[in-house]
Amino acid sequence: MGDVRTRYDFELDELAALLVEEPTYRVSQVFDGLHGGFRTPAELTNVPLELRSSLETQLPSALRVEQMTTSDESATTKWAFRLHDGAVIETVLMAYRNRVTVCVSSQAGCAMGCTFCATGQGGFGRHLSTGEIIEQVVLAARAAQPRRLSNIVFMGMGEPLANYDRVLSAVRRINGPLGIGARKMTISTVGVVPGIRRLADEDLEVGLAVSLHAANDAKRDTLVPLNRRYPLGQLADACEAYVDATHRRLSFEWALIDGVNDTATDVSELAAYARALRAHVNLIPLNPTPGYLVRGSTPERVKAFAAELSDEGVTVTVRNTRGREIDAACGQLASRVELGRSR
Repeated sequence: MGDVRTRYDFELDELAALLVEEPTYRVSQVFDGLHGGFRTPAELTNVPLELRSSLETQLPSALRVEQMTTSDESATTKWAFRLHDGAVIETVLMAYRNRVTVCVSSQAGCAMGCTFCATGQGGFGRHLSTGEIIEQVVLAARAAQPRRLSNIVFMGMGEPLANYDRVLSAVRRINGPLGIGARKMTISTVGVVPGIRRLADEDLEVGLAVSLHAANDAKRDTLVPLNRRYPLGQLADACEAYVDATHRRLSFEWALIDGVNDTATDVSELAAYARALRAHVNLIPLNPTPGYLVRGSTPERVKAFAAELSDEGVTVTVRNTRGREIDAACGQLASRVELGRSR
């Protein structure tokens, strides 16, 4: 990242130091306008024009729209954002009948190497700064208007718990000045056990979703390479500590892959693992990903898998997969943007 600091990288005290010649109330006007008001510096009409112009230079935007696509009758919007160093990240805004959710990225790329994930195939670039994470939420909130952005999921590019400090800093700012409750935020992880244990000790009631995808170590070692470092037994212990500390329901994400993790044996293994932790299972019909030579389970198998899990006493939902025609699977749009750039 270098020394580049962008608009939302400044905490209130840091903004005060930047605007040291301004009165305290003016600093608060700027900070509150950027956060609670989701406004740009140029839109801060309650501060002098000269200061607005100065702020445009002192507080540059972190994100430049490289590409924007919509689907589902405009209910789903996906952005590919270019960062100051040329990296590309993705953000997805999804409007439902009773909520509006944004899926944000925490890293440019990902080092976890999950074999069916477009982001993992592209490799790791760098961690995002706190400001780069927050600005995704702000831009989504602006785009959602006149509806209110209600939910944040850290399920975009990257492993949030591998960028723990910046992600938690962003969560606290989103929960505070941006005014979105911690219970409306969910952090997804492929199983970074130390991060889960740290999260359990925080004074925040954020949700936790674990991308599980297999409930035996041999298979999960292949699908999710981090499992070789933090196998399922260690993961279960950390998840139990999180549930005990937060009293929040744990979720397991399970991308259904035809003939790989959608068998009767997988149902039994997943059911046993989920029941022990009183976890909810969210089944994900797999978006096709170039470079991964398998296919997602058929709609019929997805439905049957869900029914079999329910018969085993597990609460289960099937994710409404949004935006396949706009490369909505994590990493797909960024990969396409980067491919076009390299030609």
